[in-house]
Amino acid sequence: QVQLVQSGGGLVQAGGSLRLSCTASGRTFRPYSMGWFRQAPGKEREFVAAITWSGSRTYYADSVKGRFTISRDNAKNTVYLQMNSLKPEDTAVYYCARTRYSDSAALQSVDEYDYWGQGTQVTVSS
Repeated sequence: QVQLVQSGGGLVQAGGSLRLSCTASGRTFRPYSMGWFRQAPGKEREFVAAITWSGSRTYYADSVKGRFTISRDNAKNTVYLQMNSLKPEDTAVYYCARTRYSDSAALQSVDEYDYWGQGTQVTVSS
């Protein structure tokens, strides 16, 4: 069984920064890609960012490109989401997730992920 435990998040003013962390238990961090998604009230869960096992490729939603950075430390079984220049529209519950298969390709799709973190609230005030 895989457990993803998230930390970070909270309340920040517009223009501020936050960093989210997600640590996986066991040997099941590798060689899977990892992603971050978010869900605002009344909206569907949406893709934010993803990173391949080696970290050589990263993917971002257009809405966060240039502001958010995804990274991973495989020695620590941890993936990070550094969020800068935050906007009120970034307010949501953020989830980390692990892909269903080691060769999953459609990393922007919720369906490609089978294990999810518990979610953490990010609130950006204007």
